[in-house]
Amino acid sequence: MDEQNKNLILATALSFIVILAWFVLFPPPEPETAVDGSAPTAEQSTAGAPPVAPADTATAPVTESGDAVSLADAPRVNIETPRLTGSISLIGGRVDDLKLKDYRTTLADDAPIVTLLSPQGTNDAYYALQGWAAGSGLDPAAVPGPDTEWTLTEGDTLGVDSPVTLTWDNGAGQIFTRTISVDDNYMFTLGQSVVNNGEAPVNLAPYGMIVQHTQPDDLENFFILHEGAVSIANGELIETDWDDIAESETNARWGRQAIVNEGVTNGWIGFTDHFWQAILIPDQGEPFDEALTYDARSDVYRAITRQPTQTVAAGGQASMTTQLFAGAKEWAILRSYEDAGVPKFIDSIDWGWFFFLTKPIFWLLHELNKLIGNMGIAIIGLTLLIKAILFPLAYKSYVSMAKMKELQPQMEKLKKDAGDDRQKLQQGMMELYRKEKVNPAAGCLPILLQIPIFFSLYKVIFVTIELRHAPFFGPFQDLSAPDPTSLFNFYGLLPWAAPEAGTIMALVFIGVLPLLLGISMWLQQKLNPAPTDPTQQMIFAWMPWVFMFMLGSFASGLVVYWIANNTITFTQQYLIMRSQGYKPDLMGNIMGTFKRKPKPDAKK
Repeated sequence: MDEQNKNLILATALSFIVILAWFVLFPPPEPETAVDGSAPTAEQSTAGAPPVAPADTATAPVTESGDAVSLADAPRVNIETPRLTGSISLIGGRVDDLKLKDYRTTLADDAPIVTLLSPQGTNDAYYALQGWAAGSGLDPAAVPGPDTEWTLTEGDTLGVDSPVTLTWDNGAGQIFTRTISVDDNYMFTLGQSVVNNGEAPVNLAPYGMIVQHTQPDDLENFFILHEGAVSIANGELIETDWDDIAESETNARWGRQAIVNEGVTNGWIGFTDHFWQAILIPDQGEPFDEALTYDARSDVYRAITRQPTQTVAAGGQASMTTQLFAGAKEWAILRSYEDAGVPKFIDSIDWGWFFFLTKPIFWLLHELNKLIGNMGIAIIGLTLLIKAILFPLAYKSYVSMAKMKELQPQMEKLKKDAGDDRQKLQQGMMELYRKEKVNPAAGCLPILLQIPIFFSLYKVIFVTIELRHAPFFGPFQDLSAPDPTSLFNFYGLLPWAAPEAGTIMALVFIGVLPLLLGISMWLQQKLNPAPTDPTQQMIFAWMPWVFMFMLGSFASGLVVYWIANNTITFTQQYLIMRSQGYKPDLMGNIMGTFKRKPKPDAKK
């Protein structure tokens, strides 16, 4: 095998070695037990310093026996839309019971739909609430908080074009009103107002809050995926891991561990995981503070927006509006909200370092899927387009490879003449390349360009919800998951189940897609004779099969891409070589693999 093809294959190997290095150097972090920190302290509010939004009342985990009570005992308002179902608790006016109708936890027909928000008192409690923090001269009990019981005054069930209105009278002259509406996707609009019927002005500050009790149970802890808080602060995207919030310094003004961005006029904040998120979006253009806080005593995380203190004169009123996104991170939906004024909302999807590639790759994949109606075929179509874009480079590369083959006799003569003098051989080779105008590194360029494309496509397939449970054909009903078939039951022909994904058995008894990947890589090698060096010959012989097992646990959509890429590359290389007068001895190279190598004569 000539040096050109060795470089080509070694560059391919390098791309996979980089992936393995990531796993070794940046393994998923082990969950840490939160240590006790300083307890939250009450902060005295003044008109000049906006008050801190009060914490909710949970101080310790609730036992399993209290789970049903928390839902049944609280008076509730039902939520029912084409895509959402759940309820709002009148205790605190919390949006704390929300399920996504369009998504199930698994592919099973009887699998439950995905639960996004859960009330306090349940396992993995996660909810949103609003309130007013009391300013100077106002008793904290005179403003609605997490335990205030609201009264439903308008509406019955919250739905599209069917808002509900809640009211609360503090008995001291102030009447608070909250109006909640929801669109046909995942956006709630939460309006708050206060009328001051008292004889003196009052100072108060509106806030919104998303609360997560303990870190979520279903964290994936995978280096390629961000899980935790996500926010935009005046155009800057900020991603904060759960551990970074828990390890933050105590903020004296907020009275607890906190990461704070003050003076934000354009942005949003919330919590995100693999496919779902809950985000608070205050009125844009008006100043507010964003904060991520942690209470070590109760192991509670909060994402908070807080507006400046407002002074409401006697006989006057004040109001504010916040939007709450609670749902799936669907690209088209996020884009529609971004077009409607939510800044950089598409960036709540974790596009990664190669965002300049992952965004257009996903857009193209999304459009192809809309056109074709099958995500697996869309991935193959995307591969064809990528190879078409890279074809000019590939053509130059393969032409250069063909010229290198023509120079093989001269290169062999140089090796023979140089003997053990490597410097003389190197100088002779460089002179030959200059004379014949051949670039020995040209064959590596298309492979090197494909490395970031490979990473970007892997990112797209892994993080975007559009690939979740996306079917291809037959047994391949989830392109974001590994190949479900297995050699263990001869790909479904034998009457027992395949090994569970992620186990050693599943790694050994690979599926049909990784097997096709290995075969396609092996056939690529057979376009050229095997190297004469025994060590190199052994390495290249094993390489396709090593990669076959390595990629066996990758998302099947990524393996489909790599099979298509190998097949197209094989075809391009074969045709270009033929066009340059070189006829690859494919069958001869394949048969040579199975020939018994002659043993060297024993020394006498």
